[in-house]
Amino acid sequence: MMDIHEIRKQLPHRYPFLLVDRVLELEKGKRIKALKNVTINEPFFGGHFPNRPVMPGVLMLEAMAQAAALLAFDTAGVTMDDKTVYYFAGIDGARFKRPVEPGDQLIMDVDLDRVRAGIYKFKGVIRVAGDVVCEAELMCTMRTIA
Repeated sequence: MMDIHEIRKQLPHRYPFLLVDRVLELEKGKRIKALKNVTINEPFFGGHFPNRPVMPGVLMLEAMAQAAALLAFDTAGVTMDDKTVYYFAGIDGARFKRPVEPGDQLIMDVDLDRVRAGIYKFKGVIRVAGDVVCEAELMCTMRTIA
């Protein structure tokens, strides 16, 4: 549905912080399914952890938030520009069920729960090979900067 070239047009993130490789499904105003391929070449694996590489949980949440941003932009009918930023406003109920390792493929399912006063609330689940590895409720907002 959306390849890396289209994602790069929508998200301001760049290496090493762009954490969405492809959008598989997108239902405007409702949900998104995106993927992130996790490779041993990720820069964080050198220090987390040298003897047992594990993807940091905060980066799983960030990947989910980037997928949520793509859904929010599509829902609002906006394209990112240099004057718009997309921020976390909150994270609730974050749970990590098992470690994510090199070679895993994150499948992120994010549903838009509601939009109120410019705050988007999402429910997200990340699976690897069908097993839940992370889940959380995310709140995000778009702001115009000077």
